[in-house]
Amino acid sequence: MSEINRAMQGLVKGRVQGVFFRMETQKQAQKLGIKGWVRNTDEGHVEVLICGAKAKVAAMILWLHKGPALANVSAVELNPIPCQELAEFLVVG
Repeated sequence: MSEINRAMQGLVKGRVQGVFFRMETQKQAQKLGIKGWVRNTDEGHVEVLICGAKAKVAAMILWLHKGPALANVSAVELNPIPCQELAEFLVVG
C-alpha cells in the first residue's frame, strides 16, 4: 500500500476503559482513513496500532491525547513499527 507510510503502536493511559474509548477511536480512525486496531489491556490501558499516511497518523495521535468526552488521558506512549498491510480499523479483544 503506497499510501501507508507510517505506523505506530503503543498504549493510551488514564481513564480510558469504560468510557467508549475503543469505539470512539475506531470512529475517528475510520474518519481519517487510518487502518489498525484498538483493544483494552489487563492493566487498564488501551493499546492501539495505527497505520496510514504521515499527516493522518499525526492527526490520530493528537486525537488519542484527548480521546472521547468521558475519557481522561494521562499519557500516550507510542513507538514506530514497520508498516503493515491492514484492510480496516478494528476493535479487538
